[in-house]
Amino acid sequence: MRMDRAARAFWLESPGHGGIRDIDLPSPVEGEVLVRTLFSGVSRGTETLVFRGGVPESQYGAMRAPFQEGDFPGPVKYGYLNVGLVEEGPASLVGRTVFCLYPHQTRYVVPAAAVTPVPESVPASRAVLAGTVETAVNALWDAAPLVGDRIAVVGAGMIGASVAALLARYPAVRVQLVDANPARAELARALDVDFALPADAAGDCDLVVHASATEAGLTRSLELLAPEGTVLELSWYGDRRVSLPLGEAFHSRRLVVRSSQVGTVSPARSGRRTYADRLALSLELLADPALDALITGSCAFEELPEAMAALAAGQTQALCHLVQYDTEGH
Repeated sequence: MRMDRAARAFWLESPGHGGIRDIDLPSPVEGEVLVRTLFSGVSRGTETLVFRGGVPESQYGAMRAPFQEGDFPGPVKYGYLNVGLVEEGPASLVGRTVFCLYPHQTRYVVPAAAVTPVPESVPASRAVLAGTVETAVNALWDAAPLVGDRIAVVGAGMIGASVAALLARYPAVRVQLVDANPARAELARALDVDFALPADAAGDCDLVVHASATEAGLTRSLELLAPEGTVLELSWYGDRRVSLPLGEAFHSRRLVVRSSQVGTVSPARSGRRTYADRLALSLELLADPALDALITGSCAFEELPEAMAALAAGQTQALCHLVQYDTEGH
């Protein structure tokens, strides 16, 4: 029986202004799936930067999401943390809960290869974190921490907290989550890692993962390193410039600042792991209920324009903001 093809999608109409559009979906053809969204997640750092119109023109191509429509700075349909139920498609997928790198939309049609089944051990609401955990997996492939390392994660946002959560599983590793907001101590406890304010953070680190997206955080990351230590930079600053103390002891201590970005599989694993492998691994890791601590805000899909504006203005301090859909309607 033919299902209703109507859908609604969140669009950034212009920097700082979002809205919901009514759309008609095409019928899925062979090799495609029709997915009804259950939850989507707002990747707070990147999506609020997009919402504010902060993507530099030179990065328009690099910043495109897999199923983005429109162009920066807007109108643009942007997002990539979507969990839904397959209503039509191959028999092996119909009725399955899946993750897809799709924007905020009530229903959508994509190639079947673009969705990844969510393990039964992972609740659909937690599965929206798959894209964030995938970034953390790629970062740790880049950083290659060793048993017994002393590690600080500076910036207790979605990405930093995900990295800390995975590092907590490494044997004999000292992990400290560092953030200027003392309320993040509760998050660190939920993830079973130590917490410190920047001034109190333990130094002599073999590795510092920086994810605060602030100049002060990156500077403090360098200060926390042991000689020949590495800062893995996960922050993306958009059109902002940052300055660093690369004089002083930077050269004599032979410090390293290295970038990491989820857009490509880490060179350390690219010969043996695909994007699909990385995403499937990330979903498996989400079986840990401690990661529910990263979801700290929610709204109904119809409230997303106002919620996104509040997130972009800093009025809401959610880590992952969960968007809930009407599962009875469309």
